[in-house]
Amino acid sequence: MISATLYQGENGLTGFTAAGHSGWAESGEDLICAAVSVLTCNCVNSLESVCGVIPVITREDPEQGILAFKLPERSAEENEKAQILMGALKQGMRDLADSYPEYVRLMIQKTSQK
Repeated sequence: MISATLYQGENGLTGFTAAGHSGWAESGEDLICAAVSVLTCNCVNSLESVCGVIPVITREDPEQGILAFKLPERSAEENEKAQILMGALKQGMRDLADSYPEYVRLMIQKTSQK
Protein backbone atom coordinates (compact mmCIF):
# COMPACT_ATOMS: atom_id res chain seq x y z
CA MET A 1 0.00 0.00 0.00
CA ILE A 2 1.08 3.57 -0.67
CA SER A 3 0.81 5.79 2.40
CA ALA A 4 0.73 9.48 1.52
CA THR A 5 0.70 12.41 3.90
CA LEU A 6 0.14 16.06 3.09
CA TYR A 7 1.26 18.52 5.76
CA GLN A 8 -1.13 21.40 6.51
CA GLY A 9 0.29 24.54 8.09
CA GLU A 10 -1.18 27.94 8.96
CA ASN A 11 -0.75 29.27 5.44
CA GLY A 12 -1.62 26.16 3.46
CA LEU A 13 0.05 22.92 2.54
CA THR A 14 3.72 22.80 3.46
CA GLY A 15 4.97 19.40 2.31
CA PHE A 16 4.28 15.85 1.26
CA THR A 17 5.48 12.32 1.93
CA ALA A 18 4.66 9.16 0.00
CA ALA A 19 6.02 5.74 0.91
CA GLY A 20 5.44 2.22 -0.29
CA HIS A 21 4.25 0.41 -3.38
CA SER A 22 0.61 -0.19 -4.18
CA GLY A 23 0.94 -3.88 -5.03
CA TRP A 24 -1.70 -3.46 -7.74
CA ALA A 25 0.63 -5.02 -10.35
CA GLU A 26 4.26 -6.01 -10.84
CA SER A 27 6.96 -3.36 -10.87
CA GLY A 28 7.00 -1.58 -14.21
CA GLU A 29 3.33 -2.39 -14.84
CA ASP A 30 1.74 -0.86 -11.76
CA LEU A 31 -0.49 1.98 -12.95
CA ILE A 32 -1.31 3.16 -9.44
CA CYS A 33 2.37 3.58 -8.55
CA ALA A 34 2.87 5.33 -11.89
CA ALA A 35 0.00 7.70 -11.16
CA VAL A 36 1.46 8.64 -7.77
CA SER A 37 4.88 9.15 -9.36
CA VAL A 38 3.46 11.41 -12.06
CA LEU A 39 1.48 13.48 -9.56
CA THR A 40 4.39 13.95 -7.17
CA CYS A 41 7.14 14.51 -9.75
CA ASN A 42 4.95 16.96 -11.67
CA CYS A 43 4.21 18.87 -8.48
CA VAL A 44 7.88 19.10 -7.46
CA ASN A 45 9.03 20.10 -10.95
CA SER A 46 6.19 22.59 -11.46
CA LEU A 47 6.76 24.23 -8.09
CA GLU A 48 10.23 25.13 -9.35
CA SER A 49 9.53 25.90 -13.01
CA VAL A 50 6.14 27.61 -12.64
CA CYS A 51 6.28 29.14 -9.15
CA GLY A 52 10.00 29.69 -8.63
CA VAL A 53 9.76 27.74 -5.36
CA ILE A 54 12.40 25.03 -5.08
CA PRO A 55 11.06 22.26 -2.83
CA VAL A 56 13.47 20.75 -0.33
CA ILE A 57 13.64 17.01 -0.96
CA THR A 58 13.91 15.53 2.52
CA ARG A 59 13.88 11.88 1.50
CA GLU A 60 13.99 10.07 -1.81
CA ASP A 61 14.35 6.35 -2.46
CA PRO A 62 12.65 5.16 -5.66
CA GLU A 63 13.40 1.51 -4.88
CA GLN A 64 11.45 1.78 -1.63
CA GLY A 65 8.81 4.03 -3.21
CA ILE A 66 9.65 7.01 -1.02
CA LEU A 67 9.48 10.70 -1.84
CA ALA A 68 9.25 13.44 0.76
CA PHE A 69 9.54 17.17 0.27
CA LYS A 70 8.74 20.39 2.05
CA LEU A 71 8.30 23.92 0.82
CA PRO A 72 11.07 26.36 1.73
CA GLU A 73 10.53 29.85 3.11
CA ARG A 74 8.57 31.77 0.48
CA SER A 75 6.94 35.12 -0.10
CA ALA A 76 3.16 35.51 0.10
CA GLU A 77 3.03 35.69 -3.71
CA GLU A 78 5.13 32.53 -4.11
CA ASN A 79 2.99 30.76 -1.52
CA GLU A 80 -0.21 31.70 -3.33
CA LYS A 81 1.10 30.09 -6.52
CA ALA A 82 2.54 27.09 -4.68
CA GLN A 83 -0.79 26.42 -2.97
CA ILE A 84 -2.47 25.97 -6.35
CA LEU A 85 -0.03 23.21 -7.26
CA MET A 86 -0.14 21.66 -3.81
CA GLY A 87 -3.93 21.73 -4.02
CA ALA A 88 -3.76 19.92 -7.35
CA LEU A 89 -1.51 17.28 -5.75
CA LYS A 90 -3.99 16.93 -2.89
CA GLN A 91 -6.93 16.51 -5.27
CA GLY A 92 -5.09 13.96 -7.42
CA MET A 93 -4.03 11.94 -4.42
CA ARG A 94 -7.53 12.14 -2.93
CA ASP A 95 -9.00 10.87 -6.22
CA LEU A 96 -6.57 7.92 -6.23
CA ALA A 97 -7.25 7.10 -2.59
CA ASP A 98 -11.01 7.26 -3.17
CA SER A 99 -10.82 5.10 -6.30
CA TYR A 100 -8.30 2.59 -4.92
CA PRO A 101 -8.66 2.61 -1.12
CA GLU A 102 -7.02 -0.81 -0.80
CA TYR A 103 -3.87 0.51 -2.53
CA VAL A 104 -3.56 4.20 -1.54
CA ARG A 105 -4.11 5.91 1.82
CA LEU A 106 -4.04 9.71 2.08
CA MET A 107 -3.70 11.55 5.37
CA ILE A 108 -3.62 15.26 6.14
CA GLN A 109 -1.40 16.14 9.09
CA LYS A 110 -1.53 19.55 10.74
CA THR A 111 1.83 21.15 11.46
CA SER A 112 3.01 24.35 13.08
CA GLN A 113 4.96 25.22 9.93
CA LYS A 114 3.89 28.16 7.78
